[in-house]
Amino acid sequence: MLYKKSLYILIFLLLMNCSNKNFQKKSINNIFDNSYYNKGFALIYSEKLFENKIISKKIDERSLIIFQRNLKINTQVKITNILNNKFIIAKVGKKSSYPSFNNSVLSKRIAKDLDLDLNEPYVEIIEINKNTAFIAKKAKTFDEEKKVASKAPVNSISINDLKITESNKAKKKKKKKKRNFSYEIKIASFYFESTAKIMLNRIKTETIITNPKIKKISDNEYRVYLGPFDNIDSLKKSYNGISILEFDNIEIIKND
Repeated sequence: MLYKKSLYILIFLLLMNCSNKNFQKKSINNIFDNSYYNKGFALIYSEKLFENKIISKKIDERSLIIFQRNLKINTQVKITNILNNKFIIAKVGKKSSYPSFNNSVLSKRIAKDLDLDLNEPYVEIIEINKNTAFIAKKAKTFDEEKKVASKAPVNSISINDLKITESNKAKKKKKKKKRNFSYEIKIASFYFESTAKIMLNRIKTETIITNPKIKKISDNEYRVYLGPFDNIDSLKKSYNGISILEFDNIEIIKND
């Protein structure tokens, strides 16, 4: 009898342990489930933008607060510089008006930490629902690595080392120059091509846009989009043209 009881207890504990592990895995995997998600161009805050009433509220330049029209105040978000994959954890501030073309307003600190190209501040914003601790820890990795590197002893630097460094810098500059500006505006995705065609007709009849397109992403995804665009002015013009339909989440997608 005692043996059976012990066996039942052991099985119960094993099941609880497995259940707890599965819960933890699901919890981590579901951090971004059903979250707001958008790729687009951010606007970097400046006093001049506020004075010219392009942005209706101020952001401290050292702040980790952002403006984002689709999210509630104090929502935590992960902001990623898509061009270099650096990211940071920030918080949504009070509601503020800013150009509809931009998916957010970022402080100068965030722009600097992400090493954003001010001529192409292309970012991804994801709402964080829960279990943010491990993400925040990962976000600090880059800064910690910089601190370790600055403390590391340097025994000697040769002329060859300097030449290699300068050569690498020149190569990096060339790589930056070669990056093409090519984007498309993702208006919506649909399960059926027929539904996508209905959206195509609506765009043509209700806006000044005359050339919306459909792209087959998979057997059950059809994307309605505009583009491609090779300069930011034409991109803005088309984005503003489609914004009259007041879709919740228009995205800007970079072409590889």
